[in-house]
Amino acid sequence: MRRWLARHGVAVALAALVAALVAAGAYAGGALARWENDTVDLRFQLRDASPPAEVAVVAIDAASFSELGVQWPFPRSLHARAIDRLREAGARTVVYDVQFTEATVPEEDLALYDAVARMPGTILATSEIDARGRTNVLGGDANLAAVGARAAAANMPTGAGEVIRRYLPQVAGVPTLAVAAARAAGSAPAASSFGDEGAWIDFRGPPGTVPTISFADLLSGRFDRSLVRGRVVVVGASAPTLQDVHATPTAGHTPMAGPEVQANAIWTAIRGNPLQSAPAWLDLLAIVAMAGVVPLAGLTTRTLRAVAAALPLALAYALGAKLAFDAGLVVAVTYPLAALALGTAGTVVAGLVSERRQRRRAARMNAILEAEVRARTEQVRRTQLELIRRLVQATESRDQDTGDHIDRIGHLCHALALAIGWGHDDADALLHASAMHDIGKIGIPDAVLLKPGRFTPQERALMETHTLIGAEVLADSESPLVQMAERIARTHHEKWDGSGYPAGLAGEEIPLEGRICAIVDVFDALLSSRPYKAGWSLEDTLAEIAAQRGRHFDPALVDAFLPIAAHLHRELGYAEDAAAAAAAARPAGEQPPAPPMPPAPPPPHGLDDELAAVLAAAVADRPMRATILG
Repeated sequence: MRRWLARHGVAVALAALVAALVAAGAYAGGALARWENDTVDLRFQLRDASPPAEVAVVAIDAASFSELGVQWPFPRSLHARAIDRLREAGARTVVYDVQFTEATVPEEDLALYDAVARMPGTILATSEIDARGRTNVLGGDANLAAVGARAAAANMPTGAGEVIRRYLPQVAGVPTLAVAAARAAGSAPAASSFGDEGAWIDFRGPPGTVPTISFADLLSGRFDRSLVRGRVVVVGASAPTLQDVHATPTAGHTPMAGPEVQANAIWTAIRGNPLQSAPAWLDLLAIVAMAGVVPLAGLTTRTLRAVAAALPLALAYALGAKLAFDAGLVVAVTYPLAALALGTAGTVVAGLVSERRQRRRAARMNAILEAEVRARTEQVRRTQLELIRRLVQATESRDQDTGDHIDRIGHLCHALALAIGWGHDDADALLHASAMHDIGKIGIPDAVLLKPGRFTPQERALMETHTLIGAEVLADSESPLVQMAERIARTHHEKWDGSGYPAGLAGEEIPLEGRICAIVDVFDALLSSRPYKAGWSLEDTLAEIAAQRGRHFDPALVDAFLPIAAHLHRELGYAEDAAAAAAAARPAGEQPPAPPMPPAPPPPHGLDDELAAVLAAAVADRPMRATILG
């Protein structure tokens, strides 16, 4: 078991290591960047909108075009009026997200320049920057500096799916609108808060979350001045026809007007870029932890239980990532969850491999144990059979019989049982059980058991008690073999017609084992030589058995036994035993008589009428020459 646990521990540790390395490699290479960005977008969408108090938007919307009745680009005097209205309303800083790089009518250009001069700190957007970091807004950077204004880059990087998620600190040496506006507001973000890809824009909500005033309403004075007082106000185009709309992480990538995107970036910059990516070490720690949690659980609990914990763990991690996001920390989600999935899959594989190895080991151990049990069982069985045989031989030796009688009875019972359709296991059991058929003779006095002549009625009655004595000796055993032996010992002298002993059973009241043993016991007794009698010939023996069909013996058993009797006679060597007994009884020098003609073999499947008649005549002319006691 310890060896299996050690191997299983190595397997799950390897699964955790592979999961961590694969997920960490994917993290380092940005293999799942697109899906990681999608999780960030989802976190934005799950967060409640929070309108900012530091920024506002003046939108050049479709309503402004309708009300003003002018074409784009608007005369620059209109933009001058807008700046003046914002100055008068108390705006802190004006960020103009409209590019003024080309000269127009001098009066119009001068009107805008004068309005900018009246609103020091105004920031004007541009996307045209030369190699030396110079712009040409309202005649150039020197003109802007003269009135306390400056140009800033309006460029925004787009990520996967052309979605704006970040902003840059500068473009070609020129600060971006967000950074320039934050500096003007006295709260510039630290350079260290920008990553290689820029800083996350901490969007306050979906489009429309930033307070917005229509450009036409601003010019006409129909607006709530509290919406601009003390704020950084971004003026820019929101009308779809001007094509300044962009996909953002909020509201399922619903397009957001450029000025509102810039306003969100400015709010983020003023707040010092509060939304930060987690440090790489923290993401890697999460990857390692998620890669190892299920494999570690697999060491202390069942594989299925460990795997079942994967989904709750994933949900818990996703919830933790959402809470961290709300607190301003963007932790990696896809890579740790990928590590969790890989670790879970590796745990399943390791568990299957380990369980398969354990099953094979258990199967081998079971096979060894089963073989050992079989060997022990066989040894016990052989010991039991040896004890039975020795006890039976001791009993038979008192009756002047030999161990051959025991062997022959067993062999004959086995053969007859197979002939009537018994299976080999049952026939084998009968072979051993039948050896104990006369074990009750151990209780018969020698004076009766060894008497060479006929018994008196009292002696016969005493002799017949060997069936009851044998049954009593074998009674109450839990062994099926001994239980069969008890039935045989008790009933092998019962007769089909009910004239047997000890109980006078008749027909099928006699157990089948007893009926089988009755035939073969008489068959062996008639053929065998004893001190008080010579062995019968095969034909006389078969004639006697046929004559007792339906009287002493079960007719069906007689019909099954007679066709195989001649073969059994040859196989068990009865003729050789008879010849040896006759030779021992002849005086020295006397020649043996000529051998009789061999009897015709019996029909293969029972007795025909002619053979039955011959056997009946033989019985009538030659009565039994010995008392058959079995």
